[in-house]
Amino acid sequence: MPLGQRIRELRDEHDISLRELAKKLGCSAAFLSDIELGRRYPSEETLTDLAYALHVAVDDLKVHDTRPPIEAVKRATEKDPLYALAFRTVIDKQISPEALLKFAEGKRQTKKKP
Repeated sequence: MPLGQRIRELRDEHDISLRELAKKLGCSAAFLSDIELGRRYPSEETLTDLAYALHVAVDDLKVHDTRPPIEAVKRATEKDPLYALAFRTVIDKQISPEALLKFAEGKRQTKKKP
């Protein structure tokens, strides 16, 4: 389910009108409507505020954000060509997103330990 649809679903579950939620977030109802319709995407700050207002974890909303991080990928591969090789390898070997996320999370936890 796309992010906007999930936000709308949560808003309906909490019986919060579009205008009410927009007021809580300090944005316009039109902007929030555009997010729900998938025409715009919230910033990290707005996403965090949405999660708080809708009583969910930010990560629960991020899962529904299907935007490809094209610009970030382009910058990373321009800066270090090994990223391009890594991305191609992931795609060529058909590594699932779940497996990749699990691997990355394991590396993050390992890195935290002294």
